[in-house]
Amino acid sequence: MPRHKARLIGPAIFTGVAAAILVSLGLWQLHRLAWKEGLIAEIEARANAAPQPLPPVAEWPKLRPQDYEYRHVTAEGVFENGKQALVFRASGGAAGLQPGYQVMTPLQLTSGGTVIVNRGFVPLERKDQATRLAGLIQGETQVTGLMRQPETRNFFTPADNPAAGTYYTRDPGLIAKQFGLASAAPFLIDADAIPVPGGWPKGGATERNLPNNHFSYALTWFGLALALLGVFTAFVWQKRQ
Repeated sequence: MPRHKARLIGPAIFTGVAAAILVSLGLWQLHRLAWKEGLIAEIEARANAAPQPLPPVAEWPKLRPQDYEYRHVTAEGVFENGKQALVFRASGGAAGLQPGYQVMTPLQLTSGGTVIVNRGFVPLERKDQATRLAGLIQGETQVTGLMRQPETRNFFTPADNPAAGTYYTRDPGLIAKQFGLASAAPFLIDADAIPVPGGWPKGGATERNLPNNHFSYALTWFGLALALLGVFTAFVWQKRQ
């Protein structure tokens, strides 16, 4: 074998292996794209469907988040306004760009059990319940909203302060433990955007815009593979010259 061809064996193997890896990553992103599009369609179908009765307490231990997340439900009960938890948010989304809190209030269900309801967003100046007394719903009421799984923590999530009623994660188990709630649901309900007296809290705080950048990621991996092949082609041409 001529020496100049022998010198190309190593670079050729490296280029082939690297290009195969890059193409496989691009194909994987296309599979992720199909999965994400299906997930988004399922979320929209669940969230936009007519509200269904909340699953009974006996079924709660068997519920899986993938089976109920964003399911539109209705529940009846009485709010325990004296057991309010506030989850900090840097922005209120549809309720405004300013920082504030999502108001978590236990709902004692008429059918038994308790579920934490995210009643909506309030700005920082409305943190004190005394500033929004008109919005405290008393007596038997009906709530419609979306079932949500507990929010997970990450390395950057600040520590919760249950003693002060301030949280940074939407964790129904932690809130239920703080207030000694019996038979508390392992999920939450994000209340719909229904007007309340006084205007606060503002419901409809659910974020439904899931990021979907898998197609651009796939193009990036395919582009890198083509660039690598281009560099190798130029390298071969230079050696032959």
